[in-house]
Amino acid sequence: MNRVPLVAPKAMSKAPEGEGCPRCGGFVYAAEQMLARGRAFHKSCFKCADCNKGLDSILCCEGPDKDIYCKVCYGKRFGPKGYGYGQGGGTLQSDCTPNHDAAPKTTVIDTAKIKAAPGSGCPRCGGVVFAAEEVLAKGRPWHRKCFKCHDCNKTLDSINACDGPDRDVFCKTCYGKKWGPHGYGFACGSGFLQTDGLTEDEISQSRPFYNPDTTSIKAPEGQGCPRCGGMVFAAEQQLAKGTMWHKKCFNCAECHRPLDSVLACDGPDREVHCKACYGKLFGPKGFGFGHTPTLVCADGQAPALQTSRPNSGAKAAPGMGCKRCGYAVYAAEQMISKNGVWHKRCFSCCDCSRSLDSTNLNDAPNGEIYCRGCYAKHFGPKGVGFGMGAGTLTMA
Repeated sequence: MNRVPLVAPKAMSKAPEGEGCPRCGGFVYAAEQMLARGRAFHKSCFKCADCNKGLDSILCCEGPDKDIYCKVCYGKRFGPKGYGYGQGGGTLQSDCTPNHDAAPKTTVIDTAKIKAAPGSGCPRCGGVVFAAEEVLAKGRPWHRKCFKCHDCNKTLDSINACDGPDRDVFCKTCYGKKWGPHGYGFACGSGFLQTDGLTEDEISQSRPFYNPDTTSIKAPEGQGCPRCGGMVFAAEQQLAKGTMWHKKCFNCAECHRPLDSVLACDGPDREVHCKACYGKLFGPKGFGFGHTPTLVCADGQAPALQTSRPNSGAKAAPGMGCKRCGYAVYAAEQMISKNGVWHKRCFSCCDCSRSLDSTNLNDAPNGEIYCRGCYAKHFGPKGVGFGMGAGTLTMA
């Protein structure tokens, strides 16, 4: 079996000084290029300078000596040293070190001792406030440890801090006790209400209560409530026809039923009424509306139905009125066909008087309107097969 002879390595061509690989000095081509510190390394040379561990763009750490290291070797060579880092001075011991030296103590600097200029430091201690411990309230910087309630020393934040009128800060509870309302119901001032041994009437008599009657506050002429003339404030405002009413005055002028925007009807007398009273005062009247006596049959026979037609007075101008009766047609009862306008009661078939609508209407060439059956009789096709004219086909 023939073996393929190994290719002998060729001598690497060196690049000019400062242009090749920093590790070996040879030319670096694009296919094997690794970049660090703005210089190109061979992929095979891109290793830690101490432990020769292969590196990549994540593990590589560029040292101040212009060489590259892995993270562990970089920390050993250039990282922080001393207690707590496991390098240099050894790790922290739970007991005294072999040379009987105690672990070093942490030094805490109290910035409150560094006094600031009057009016520019912390309002509580007067010390300089640095950005790392700054808390703002009313545009003034406080130390975080000084940002406490003035009365109970509760630690505050931006949610529960309350700025008092004395330029100090309080928690919500202390702020309420010091600056909030006092008296009955607020657990301050006059003490709690007691109910032991007292009836409801006695409690009501001893409880201070004031119900302001805004109707006694008269408004300028034409600007107050239309019912009482008093000033109308936003909390009790009701609107009708662009006029403001007191909520307690917004009731029916006849039956005094309380109203709202659904039940209220604006009358022509500039008053408001419920729907029932509005119908009695301003609604239509006559038979069928419950105001004049209804028809009564004394002999047991039903009265003849009378259809009201505008058969009195002057008729409309020619071509302007109803096509059937000639009287004026108003919008509430108007029906329209191809030949003109009609009363709703006149909008019926010319032959059979059947009531018509837009679905069964047929305009005839004679200017009248018909139902479909009557239109077919007068103007439809005739002859054998249509049941008109020559008669239908018969079987002998």
